[in-house]
Amino acid sequence: MSELFDNIDCVELYVSDLEEGINYYCGLLGLKLLWRTETSVGLGLKNGIAEVVLQTDRKEMNIDFKVQSVPGALIKIKNSGGTILNGPFDIPIGKCAVVCDKWNNRYVILDMSKGKYVTDENKKVIGVKKREE
Repeated sequence: MSELFDNIDCVELYVSDLEEGINYYCGLLGLKLLWRTETSVGLGLKNGIAEVVLQTDRKEMNIDFKVQSVPGALIKIKNSGGTILNGPFDIPIGKCAVVCDKWNNRYVILDMSKGKYVTDENKKVIGVKKREE
């Protein structure tokens, strides 16, 4: 049986102010600013695999798992007794969905079927680099 999850994409944390969050997590705790939008920032961890995403939209923490294909993963999750709470829906880099396992653990799955963020010199997201097939 093939594994559903490629890796943890990110842990999303709520902050009331992005600049204060950046100062705390980058300035004091040593994470690296990777990208930023109006309502979120991606911060790099030492191993470069997963990110910490600070966001101002939802007062909750999320764990996001990266999968090869959100539509395919949803079939497997549903057939395994999980529940689809929201999605699939488009995000700038691909597709996303919110799901629960059979114990009611809520998490996010996403794929990068459209590509990855492109940033300017200030790490502001300016586009998406299309995924090479």
